Amino acid sequence: MASSPHAKPTACLALADGSIFYGQGFGATGVTVAELCFNTAMTGYQEIMTDPSYAGQIVTFTFPHVGNVGVNPDDDETAEPVAAGMVVKWMPTQASNWRAAQELGDWLSARGRIAIGGVDTRRLTRAIRQQGAPHVALAHDPEGNFDIGELVAKARAFSGLEGLDLAREVTCAQSYRWDEMRWAWPDGYTRQEAPKHKVVALDYGAKRNILRCLASAGCDVTVLPATATAEEVLAHEPDGVFLSNGPGDPAATGEYAVPMIKTLLEKDNLPIFGICLGHQMLALALGARTVKMNHGHHGANHPVKDYTTGKVEITSMNHGFAVDSQTFPDTVEETHVSLFDGSNCGLRLKDRPVFSVQHHPEASPGPQDSFYLFERFADYMSAR
Repeated sequence: MASSPHAKPTACLALADGSIFYGQGFGATGVTVAELCFNTAMTGYQEIMTDPSYAGQIVTFTFPHVGNVGVNPDDDETAEPVAAGMVVKWMPTQASNWRAAQELGDWLSARGRIAIGGVDTRRLTRAIRQQGAPHVALAHDPEGNFDIGELVAKARAFSGLEGLDLAREVTCAQSYRWDEMRWAWPDGYTRQEAPKHKVVALDYGAKRNILRCLASAGCDVTVLPATATAEEVLAHEPDGVFLSNGPGDPAATGEYAVPMIKTLLEKDNLPIFGICLGHQMLALALGARTVKMNHGHHGANHPVKDYTTGKVEITSMNHGFAVDSQTFPDTVEETHVSLFDGSNCGLRLKDRPVFSVQHHPEASPGPQDSFYLFERFADYMSAR
Protein backbone atom coordinates (compact mmCIF):
# COMPACT_ATOMS: atom_id res chain seq x y z
CA MET A 1 0.00 0.00 0.00
CA ALA A 2 3.05 2.29 -0.13
CA SER A 3 2.62 5.32 -2.36
CA SER A 4 4.79 7.96 -3.97
CA PRO A 5 5.09 11.20 -1.97
CA HIS A 6 4.27 13.02 -5.22
CA ALA A 7 1.07 11.08 -5.92
CA LYS A 8 -2.18 13.00 -6.24
CA PRO A 9 -3.82 13.28 -2.80
CA THR A 10 -6.72 10.89 -2.32
CA ALA A 11 -7.54 11.91 1.26
CA CYS A 12 -7.97 15.18 3.09
CA LEU A 13 -8.17 16.11 6.77
CA ALA A 14 -9.89 19.46 7.35
CA LEU A 15 -9.74 21.15 10.76
CA ALA A 16 -12.39 23.55 12.03
CA ASP A 17 -9.82 26.38 12.05
CA GLY A 18 -9.38 25.96 8.28
CA SER A 19 -6.11 24.00 8.37
CA ILE A 20 -5.91 21.34 5.66
CA PHE A 21 -3.77 18.20 5.60
CA TYR A 22 -3.57 16.19 2.37
CA GLY A 23 -2.45 12.57 2.06
CA GLN A 24 -3.22 9.18 0.60
CA GLY A 25 -6.42 7.46 1.65
CA PHE A 26 -6.88 3.83 2.60
CA GLY A 27 -9.67 1.87 4.20
CA ALA A 28 -13.21 2.99 3.43
CA THR A 29 -14.16 5.92 1.21
CA GLY A 30 -16.42 8.80 2.13
CA VAL A 31 -16.42 11.47 4.86
CA THR A 32 -16.44 11.20 8.65
CA VAL A 33 -16.60 13.98 11.24
CA ALA A 34 -15.21 13.67 14.77
CA GLU A 35 -12.89 15.05 17.42
CA LEU A 36 -9.19 14.54 16.66
CA CYS A 37 -6.79 13.16 19.27
CA PHE A 38 -3.31 11.66 19.17
CA ASN A 39 -1.99 8.42 20.65
CA THR A 40 1.71 7.88 21.44
CA ALA A 41 1.63 4.07 21.75
CA MET A 42 4.24 2.20 19.69
CA THR A 43 2.13 -0.95 19.42
CA GLY A 44 -1.52 -1.96 19.54
CA TYR A 45 -3.17 0.05 16.76
CA GLN A 46 -5.81 -2.66 16.37
CA GLU A 47 -6.68 -2.61 20.08
CA ILE A 48 -6.84 1.18 19.94
CA MET A 49 -9.15 1.26 16.93
CA THR A 50 -11.51 -1.25 18.58
CA ASP A 51 -11.50 0.45 22.00
CA PRO A 52 -15.06 1.76 22.62
CA SER A 53 -13.59 4.71 24.53
CA TYR A 54 -12.62 6.18 21.12
CA ALA A 55 -16.21 6.58 19.92
CA GLY A 56 -16.59 9.97 18.28
CA GLN A 57 -12.84 10.37 17.76
CA ILE A 58 -10.29 10.09 14.95
CA VAL A 59 -6.90 8.90 16.16
CA THR A 60 -3.58 10.36 15.02
CA PHE A 61 -0.81 7.81 15.63
CA THR A 62 2.50 9.47 16.50
CA PHE A 63 4.41 6.20 15.88
CA PRO A 64 5.01 5.94 12.11
CA HIS A 65 4.94 2.16 11.63
CA VAL A 66 1.19 1.54 11.74
CA GLY A 67 -0.20 -1.46 9.87
CA ASN A 68 3.06 -3.34 9.38
CA VAL A 69 1.93 -6.35 11.45
CA GLY A 70 -1.56 -6.53 9.95
CA VAL A 71 -4.62 -7.43 11.99
CA ASN A 72 -6.03 -10.62 13.49
CA PRO A 73 -9.26 -11.61 15.27
CA ASP A 74 -7.60 -12.20 18.66
CA ASP A 75 -6.58 -8.57 19.13
CA ASP A 76 -10.01 -6.99 18.73
CA GLU A 77 -11.27 -5.32 21.91
CA THR A 78 -14.79 -5.27 20.46
CA ALA A 79 -16.36 -6.95 17.46
CA GLU A 80 -15.90 -3.90 15.20
CA PRO A 81 -13.70 -0.77 15.15
CA VAL A 82 -15.21 2.06 17.18
CA ALA A 83 -12.81 4.93 16.45
CA ALA A 84 -14.14 6.99 13.55
CA GLY A 85 -10.89 6.99 11.59
CA MET A 86 -7.10 7.07 11.73
CA VAL A 87 -4.26 9.37 10.68
CA VAL A 88 -0.73 8.00 10.12
CA LYS A 89 2.67 9.24 8.98
CA TRP A 90 3.47 6.49 6.49
CA MET A 91 1.13 4.38 4.41
CA PRO A 92 0.97 0.80 5.75
CA THR A 93 3.36 -1.64 4.14
CA GLN A 94 2.44 -5.25 3.45
CA ALA A 95 1.78 -7.06 6.73
CA SER A 96 4.68 -9.12 8.02
CA ASN A 97 3.79 -11.08 11.14
CA TRP A 98 2.97 -14.73 11.81
CA ARG A 99 -0.29 -13.74 13.53
CA ALA A 100 -1.54 -11.51 10.69
CA ALA A 101 -4.82 -12.65 9.16
CA GLN A 102 -5.63 -9.52 7.12
CA GLU A 103 -4.14 -6.27 5.86
CA LEU A 104 -5.02 -3.16 7.89
CA GLY A 105 -6.44 -1.33 4.86
CA ASP A 106 -8.71 -4.22 3.91
CA TRP A 107 -9.86 -4.57 7.51
CA LEU A 108 -10.75 -0.86 7.74
CA SER A 109 -12.48 -0.89 4.36
CA ALA A 110 -14.67 -3.86 5.28
CA ARG A 111 -15.69 -2.08 8.48
CA GLY A 112 -16.38 1.36 7.08
CA ARG A 113 -13.47 3.21 8.68
CA ILE A 114 -11.54 5.91 6.82
CA ALA A 115 -7.77 6.39 7.14
CA ILE A 116 -5.22 8.83 5.75
CA GLY A 117 -1.47 8.29 5.36
CA GLY A 118 1.40 10.56 4.38
CA VAL A 119 0.49 13.23 6.94
CA ASP A 120 2.99 15.24 8.98
CA THR A 121 1.79 13.77 12.28
CA ARG A 122 4.38 15.70 14.32
CA ARG A 123 2.99 19.00 13.09
CA LEU A 124 -0.56 17.78 13.65
CA THR A 125 0.24 16.58 17.17
CA ARG A 126 1.83 19.91 18.08
CA ALA A 127 -1.31 21.67 16.88
CA ILE A 128 -3.50 19.43 19.05
CA ARG A 129 -1.30 20.01 22.11
CA GLN A 130 -1.25 23.78 21.65
CA GLN A 131 -4.84 24.41 20.58
CA GLY A 132 -6.74 21.49 22.11
CA ALA A 133 -8.44 18.54 20.44
CA PRO A 134 -9.94 20.01 17.24
CA HIS A 135 -13.12 19.09 15.42
CA VAL A 136 -12.26 17.67 12.00
CA ALA A 137 -13.67 16.19 8.83
CA LEU A 138 -11.75 13.32 7.20
CA ALA A 139 -12.47 12.53 3.54
CA HIS A 140 -11.22 9.71 1.29
CA ASP A 141 -11.93 9.91 -2.44
CA PRO A 142 -9.84 7.76 -4.84
CA GLU A 143 -10.33 10.44 -7.51
CA GLY A 144 -9.03 13.17 -5.22
CA ASN A 145 -12.05 15.44 -5.56
CA PHE A 146 -12.62 17.46 -2.38
CA ASP A 147 -14.90 20.38 -1.55
CA ILE A 148 -12.65 22.04 1.02
CA GLY A 149 -15.22 24.64 2.02
CA GLU A 150 -17.81 21.96 2.70
CA LEU A 151 -15.34 19.85 4.72
CA VAL A 152 -14.35 22.79 6.91
CA ALA A 153 -18.04 23.61 7.41
CA LYS A 154 -18.72 20.02 8.49
CA ALA A 155 -15.86 20.21 10.99
CA ARG A 156 -17.18 23.48 12.41
CA ALA A 157 -20.69 22.07 12.68
CA PHE A 158 -19.57 19.10 14.78
CA SER A 159 -21.03 19.51 18.27
CA GLY A 160 -18.10 17.93 20.10
CA LEU A 161 -18.04 15.42 22.95
CA GLU A 162 -19.03 17.69 25.84
CA GLY A 163 -22.55 16.86 26.98
CA LEU A 164 -22.60 13.74 24.79
CA ASP A 165 -23.62 10.36 26.20
CA LEU A 166 -21.91 7.81 23.97
CA ALA A 167 -22.08 4.88 26.38
CA ARG A 168 -25.59 4.07 25.14
CA GLU A 169 -24.19 3.67 21.62
CA VAL A 170 -21.41 1.21 22.50
CA THR A 171 -22.91 -0.79 25.37
CA CYS A 172 -24.16 -4.35 24.97
CA ALA A 173 -27.79 -4.87 23.95
CA GLN A 174 -28.40 -7.51 26.61
CA SER A 175 -26.59 -9.18 29.49
CA TYR A 176 -24.08 -11.99 28.97
CA ARG A 177 -21.58 -14.12 30.87
CA TRP A 178 -17.80 -13.89 30.44
CA ASP A 179 -15.24 -16.54 31.44
CA GLU A 180 -12.36 -16.10 28.96
CA MET A 181 -9.03 -15.32 30.67
CA ARG A 182 -5.93 -13.43 29.54
CA TRP A 183 -3.85 -14.77 26.67
CA ALA A 184 -0.92 -16.92 27.79
CA TRP A 185 1.64 -18.93 25.90
CA PRO A 186 1.27 -21.62 24.61
CA ASP A 187 -2.48 -22.15 25.05
CA GLY A 188 -3.72 -18.69 24.12
CA TYR A 189 -7.07 -17.77 25.68
CA THR A 190 -8.38 -20.28 28.21
CA ARG A 191 -11.57 -20.42 30.29
CA GLN A 192 -12.04 -19.71 33.98
CA GLU A 193 -13.34 -23.02 35.34
CA ALA A 194 -13.09 -22.41 39.11
CA PRO A 195 -14.28 -18.85 39.83
CA LYS A 196 -14.28 -17.65 43.42
CA HIS A 197 -16.17 -14.38 43.08
CA LYS A 198 -19.42 -13.35 41.40
CA VAL A 199 -18.97 -9.98 39.68
CA VAL A 200 -21.43 -7.80 37.81
CA ALA A 201 -19.71 -5.59 35.22
CA LEU A 202 -21.52 -2.49 33.97
CA ASP A 203 -20.71 -2.09 30.28
CA TYR A 204 -20.19 1.57 29.39
CA GLY A 205 -17.91 0.45 26.56
CA ALA A 206 -16.02 -2.43 28.14
CA LYS A 207 -12.85 -3.75 26.51
CA ARG A 208 -12.55 -7.50 26.24
CA ASN A 209 -9.17 -7.63 27.97
CA ILE A 210 -10.61 -5.94 31.05
CA LEU A 211 -13.16 -8.73 31.30
CA ARG A 212 -10.35 -11.27 30.75
CA CYS A 213 -8.39 -9.71 33.60
CA LEU A 214 -11.41 -10.05 35.88
CA ALA A 215 -11.80 -13.70 34.88
CA SER A 216 -8.08 -14.30 35.44
CA ALA A 217 -8.47 -12.85 38.95
CA GLY A 218 -10.99 -15.59 39.73
CA CYS A 219 -14.21 -13.81 38.81
CA ASP A 220 -17.42 -15.21 37.34
CA VAL A 221 -18.43 -12.15 35.30
CA THR A 222 -21.94 -11.14 34.27
CA VAL A 223 -21.99 -8.10 31.99
CA LEU A 224 -25.00 -5.78 32.10
CA PRO A 225 -25.90 -2.87 29.77
CA ALA A 226 -24.98 0.68 30.75
CA THR A 227 -28.59 1.51 31.60
CA ALA A 228 -29.03 -1.33 34.09
CA THR A 229 -30.66 -0.30 37.35
CA ALA A 230 -29.33 -0.93 40.83
CA GLU A 231 -32.12 -3.44 41.35
CA GLU A 232 -31.03 -5.37 38.25
CA VAL A 233 -27.43 -5.36 39.45
CA LEU A 234 -28.24 -6.50 42.98
CA ALA A 235 -30.59 -9.21 41.69
CA HIS A 236 -27.44 -11.15 40.70
CA GLU A 237 -26.26 -11.04 44.33
CA PRO A 238 -22.75 -10.02 43.31
CA ASP A 239 -19.67 -10.22 45.50
CA GLY A 240 -18.44 -7.11 43.73
CA VAL A 241 -19.42 -4.60 41.04
CA PHE A 242 -17.17 -3.38 38.23
CA LEU A 243 -17.67 -0.08 36.36
CA SER A 244 -16.10 -0.22 32.90
CA ASN A 245 -14.34 2.22 30.62
CA GLY A 246 -16.29 4.03 27.92
CA PRO A 247 -16.57 7.13 25.70
CA GLY A 248 -18.19 10.53 25.88
CA ASP A 249 -18.88 13.01 28.65
CA PRO A 250 -19.09 11.32 32.08
CA ALA A 251 -21.55 13.93 33.28
CA ALA A 252 -23.94 13.00 30.46
CA THR A 253 -23.69 9.27 31.08
CA GLY A 254 -23.88 9.98 34.78
CA GLU A 255 -27.43 11.28 34.47
CA TYR A 256 -28.63 7.68 34.66
CA ALA A 257 -25.50 5.88 35.92
CA VAL A 258 -24.74 8.06 38.96
CA PRO A 259 -28.07 7.43 40.75
CA MET A 260 -27.53 3.69 40.22
CA ILE A 261 -23.99 3.89 41.62
CA LYS A 262 -25.20 5.91 44.61
CA THR A 263 -27.66 3.13 45.45
CA LEU A 264 -24.86 0.54 45.25
CA LEU A 265 -22.74 2.68 47.58
CA GLU A 266 -25.47 2.36 50.20
CA LYS A 267 -24.80 -1.39 50.44
CA ASP A 268 -22.39 -2.07 53.30
CA ASN A 269 -18.96 -3.29 52.23
CA LEU A 270 -19.92 -4.07 48.63
CA PRO A 271 -16.61 -3.88 46.71
CA ILE A 272 -16.77 -1.55 43.71
CA PHE A 273 -13.97 -1.12 41.16
CA GLY A 274 -14.02 1.41 38.31
CA ILE A 275 -11.76 2.08 35.32
CA CYS A 276 -11.62 5.19 33.09
CA LEU A 277 -15.23 6.34 32.54
CA GLY A 278 -16.18 4.08 35.46
CA HIS A 279 -13.67 5.99 37.61
CA GLN A 280 -15.14 9.31 36.54
CA MET A 281 -18.72 8.28 37.24
CA LEU A 282 -17.79 6.83 40.63
CA ALA A 283 -16.21 10.20 41.42
CA LEU A 284 -19.40 11.97 40.36
CA ALA A 285 -21.45 9.65 42.56
CA LEU A 286 -19.18 10.50 45.50
CA GLY A 287 -19.68 14.23 45.00
CA ALA A 288 -16.69 15.24 42.85
CA ARG A 289 -16.71 16.94 39.43
CA THR A 290 -15.22 16.12 36.03
CA VAL A 291 -13.68 18.51 33.49
CA LYS A 292 -12.87 18.39 29.75
CA MET A 293 -9.11 18.24 29.18
CA ASN A 294 -7.25 20.29 26.57
CA HIS A 295 -6.11 17.27 24.56
CA GLY A 296 -6.51 14.33 26.92
CA HIS A 297 -4.19 11.44 27.68
CA HIS A 298 -3.83 8.78 24.98
CA GLY A 299 -0.86 6.43 25.02
CA ALA A 300 0.87 3.44 26.57
CA ASN A 301 3.74 5.21 28.32
CA HIS A 302 2.13 7.44 30.96
CA PRO A 303 3.84 7.49 34.39
CA VAL A 304 1.46 7.30 37.32
CA LYS A 305 2.34 7.29 41.00
CA ASP A 306 0.38 5.01 43.31
CA TYR A 307 0.32 6.72 46.71
CA THR A 308 -0.82 3.49 48.38
CA THR A 309 2.41 1.68 47.44
CA GLY A 310 4.78 4.56 46.71
CA LYS A 311 5.59 3.05 43.32
CA VAL A 312 5.58 4.66 39.91
CA GLU A 313 3.88 2.64 37.18
CA ILE A 314 4.00 3.07 33.41
CA THR A 315 0.39 2.89 32.30
CA SER A 316 -1.92 2.89 29.31
CA MET A 317 -4.35 5.81 29.10
CA ASN A 318 -7.22 6.93 26.94
CA HIS A 319 -9.38 9.74 28.27
CA GLY A 320 -10.37 13.26 27.31
CA PHE A 321 -12.11 14.11 30.60
CA ALA A 322 -10.56 14.09 34.07
CA VAL A 323 -11.72 14.05 37.68
CA ASP A 324 -11.05 17.26 39.61
CA SER A 325 -9.44 15.98 42.82
CA GLN A 326 -9.93 19.40 44.44
CA THR A 327 -13.64 18.57 44.63
CA PHE A 328 -13.21 15.31 46.57
CA PRO A 329 -15.23 15.14 49.79
CA ASP A 330 -13.45 14.23 53.05
CA THR A 331 -14.51 10.59 52.70
CA VAL A 332 -12.48 10.17 49.49
CA GLU A 333 -8.70 9.75 49.22
CA GLU A 334 -6.65 10.38 46.08
CA THR A 335 -4.62 7.22 45.36
CA HIS A 336 -2.99 7.81 41.96
CA VAL A 337 -1.71 10.87 40.14
CA SER A 338 -0.28 11.49 36.66
CA LEU A 339 3.39 12.46 36.72
CA PHE A 340 2.92 14.21 33.37
CA ASP A 341 0.52 16.91 34.55
CA GLY A 342 -0.54 16.09 38.12
CA SER A 343 -4.10 15.19 37.13
CA ASN A 344 -6.03 12.69 39.19
CA CYS A 345 -5.68 9.03 38.23
CA GLY A 346 -7.25 7.17 41.14
CA LEU A 347 -9.41 7.33 44.26
CA ARG A 348 -10.73 5.21 47.08
CA LEU A 349 -13.19 5.53 49.91
CA LYS A 350 -11.34 5.73 53.22
CA ASP A 351 -13.61 3.30 55.04
CA ARG A 352 -15.07 1.09 52.28
CA PRO A 353 -13.74 -1.38 49.65
CA VAL A 354 -14.49 1.08 46.85
CA PHE A 355 -11.80 2.31 44.47
CA SER A 356 -11.14 3.29 40.87
CA VAL A 357 -8.39 4.39 38.48
CA GLN A 358 -8.28 6.62 35.43
CA HIS A 359 -5.73 4.56 33.51
CA HIS A 360 -6.18 1.14 31.86
CA PRO A 361 -4.64 -1.65 33.98
CA GLU A 362 -5.66 -4.36 31.49
CA ALA A 363 -2.67 -3.39 29.29
CA SER A 364 -4.28 -3.79 25.90
CA PRO A 365 -2.23 -2.25 24.49
CA GLY A 366 0.34 -1.22 27.04
CA PRO A 367 2.49 -2.26 30.00
CA GLN A 368 1.37 -4.71 32.66
CA ASP A 369 2.46 -2.70 35.71
CA SER A 370 -1.11 -2.28 36.98
CA PHE A 371 -2.40 -5.86 36.80
CA TYR A 372 -2.31 -5.89 40.62
CA LEU A 373 -5.46 -3.76 40.72
CA PHE A 374 -7.58 -6.71 39.63
CA GLU A 375 -6.05 -8.78 42.43
CA ARG A 376 -6.80 -5.94 44.86
CA PHE A 377 -10.44 -6.10 43.79
CA ALA A 378 -10.44 -9.88 44.31
CA ASP A 379 -8.87 -9.45 47.74
CA TYR A 380 -11.62 -7.02 48.75
CA MET A 381 -14.25 -9.58 47.72
CA SER A 382 -12.46 -12.36 49.61
CA ALA A 383 -12.44 -10.23 52.77
CA ARG A 384 -16.23 -9.72 52.83
